[in-house]
Amino acid sequence: MMRARIIAVGERMPGWVAEGFAEYRKRLAHELPLELVELKPGARGKGRDDARAMQEEGAAILAALPRDGHAVALDGRGKPWSSEELAEQLRRWRMAGRDLAFLIGGPDGHAPEVLARADQRWSLGPLTLPHMLVRLVLAEQLYRAATIVAGHPYHRA
Repeated sequence: MMRARIIAVGERMPGWVAEGFAEYRKRLAHELPLELVELKPGARGKGRDDARAMQEEGAAILAALPRDGHAVALDGRGKPWSSEELAEQLRRWRMAGRDLAFLIGGPDGHAPEVLARADQRWSLGPLTLPHMLVRLVLAEQLYRAATIVAGHPYHRA
């Protein structure tokens, strides 16, 4: 069975985000087991180099990737997918038989090395979302895509 890993920079989701994420993770358990890997953000602030922090985050993301996993970087400059298009992607990913890794960068986005390694770049749209909320939106959209593939009535478009 294909598995998915969300590799995200940032720790300790607010309670309401964690509850929502846990709910969709539970719903996905049989269709697409979902693991969350939280990475410590690089040091930023006075006297710190933001580019170096992004590079540190990128190295941590690459180290957390499954060896042969299909990597999807969440990136504002990526391709936007409708829920139906995501469901079609899910069908293709299942046919390919590789585990998935969804990559969520830090406050400055992804390091160039992460974008170079990514097999695909996906934009959730033109809105700027807090990184913690991206996890919840991602989990819900993966659940929605799985229900579309399964013919479940959750998605009513």
